[in-house]
Amino acid sequence: MEFTINSTISVETTPTGVAVLSLNRPEQWNAVNDDMLRNMESIQNQIILEGSIRAVLIKANGSHFSVGMDLNAIKTFGSRFSLNRIAWLQAVYGRWQEMPVPVVAAVQGYCIGSGIEMILGCDIRIAAENARFRLPEVSLGLSPDMGGTTRLTKLVGIGQAKRLIMGCQEIKAQEALNLGLVEEVVKEEELEARALELTEKMAAYPPLAMGWAKKGINMAQENSTAAALLFEQAQSSSCFSSEDLKEAVAAFMEKRKPQFKGR
Repeated sequence: MEFTINSTISVETTPTGVAVLSLNRPEQWNAVNDDMLRNMESIQNQIILEGSIRAVLIKANGSHFSVGMDLNAIKTFGSRFSLNRIAWLQAVYGRWQEMPVPVVAAVQGYCIGSGIEMILGCDIRIAAENARFRLPEVSLGLSPDMGGTTRLTKLVGIGQAKRLIMGCQEIKAQEALNLGLVEEVVKEEELEARALELTEKMAAYPPLAMGWAKKGINMAQENSTAAALLFEQAQSSSCFSSEDLKEAVAAFMEKRKPQFKGR
């Protein structure tokens, strides 16, 4: 699959169906600007329309993942911008959660403000030992508005979310792991390899089952146990009638690599 992109995000695809997105403003420490957000939305559209991508890895070129929104852009924002654009900004970051494919973030160096909100929309976050996390919005006269107060609270709990957001507290990778903000911490030189290894592993599994599993976990986070169990019943019916299940069983019995089709 070939992506129509611009320079703010570079994209490569692996033979296993992984789309590797690299934030590509290293001289600006990958500060997020309007161009990058529009590019991300375009890439998301292409992934959904094409259907051949089975997992996504989001990483960053340079020493830092992202220092958040470009301050030059923030200077032009006003109440009209907020009314017209914040819902769109939230949708771009939140769309990774809605996709049926797994989305992994690999984080090194500074991950600040909007950078944190970007990875909060991903399924799994892997951090290098040198990663540093901070939400400074309150100190700038703002409050996180691209999922920060919502998703962070669900990940780390209300007290820790208040400490990080209201106290603008910077934390290191190990503390982020302890709090549940990230799922793994690895050596800096191992970050990309480990993140790609996990992403490709998930891309190799039956895509229909992967999509149902992701939806089921999200459902459990957002709803009651009873509602989540009903969802499990519904998805089970779909999986047991799928070609992928039959192929998985046949491949296991015949001691060969399965060929999944996502149906």
